[in-house]
Amino acid sequence: MRDAAVRVLRFTATRCQWAMLGVALIVGGTFPLAQRGSAQPVQQRALLGLPRSKATSVEVSRSRERTGLDARAAGAPWWAPLASGLVPGSGQFALGQQRSVGYAVAELYFVLQAVTARRDGNRDRNEYQSLAADVARRPFSVSRPTGAWNYYESMEKFVASGVYDRTPGGAVEPETDETTFNGMRWRLARETFWQDANAAPPSTSAAYQRALQFYTERAVTDAYRWSWRDAQLQQDVYRQTISSANRSYQRAVNFAGVVAANHLVSLIDAYVTVRVRRFGGVRVAGLQLDGIDSRVHMSRTPLDQPRLSTGIRLVPFAP
Repeated sequence: MRDAAVRVLRFTATRCQWAMLGVALIVGGTFPLAQRGSAQPVQQRALLGLPRSKATSVEVSRSRERTGLDARAAGAPWWAPLASGLVPGSGQFALGQQRSVGYAVAELYFVLQAVTARRDGNRDRNEYQSLAADVARRPFSVSRPTGAWNYYESMEKFVASGVYDRTPGGAVEPETDETTFNGMRWRLARETFWQDANAAPPSTSAAYQRALQFYTERAVTDAYRWSWRDAQLQQDVYRQTISSANRSYQRAVNFAGVVAANHLVSLIDAYVTVRVRRFGGVRVAGLQLDGIDSRVHMSRTPLDQPRLSTGIRLVPFAP
């Protein structure tokens, strides 16, 4: 349920990003042109045939509007979106918005969750590696070097690795017990390169040598040999620990994505606010865009995930 909740949160954050990006493009792409077109001097308007008194009144209205925009631009530093992209909420703080606290708290929460999930995954990884070394690998090797991830994944599926070479000292003779990991690798090699997997060609033939090379590149050597025989309970615990580690690592990846989304949402939010304050909002049906409100609703219980909501704020347009 926790993983499903995180996926829903990521989907919601992604939709918020696209919505705010569209508003930002509208604000940044259309309104500045209208502002530049409204700065014509009185003399130019008079040359267009307008009466001087009407041109003067229009110019005074435009001048007042521009003065208001200049006053608002003083509280909209251009670097606010960049600051929000680096540290969510810092741009909103520079813009004097209270929701800066929400972005900062969300960032701290998501980062802590990602770090905690990563720590839990590392702990489970060390636990299943130790369990494999102390139980399944102890009878066969003293050094027991750490293997790659696919090695420990194979230990989930097979009770034993099988031997690497049935007759040490000469040419490699692969494991033939197909219930073991190495036995299945040899079976796959025969099926891949031989015409009949149960009829061996001469050992000097190209087909046999290719199958043998396939086996030696993929089979488990004696240094990594294992067996869970007479230790089925320990193998069950081993499987559960690997599953727990996988869930923790996936949770860490999910929260890292939410952290990135928080940076992007805060950046777009600050960008739209700066554009609105410097150039005014988009006007529709007597209303103009005054800003975008984004806030994080923290969970009521530890099992619930936080929720991100975004809304567009419109105010009446006063000419």
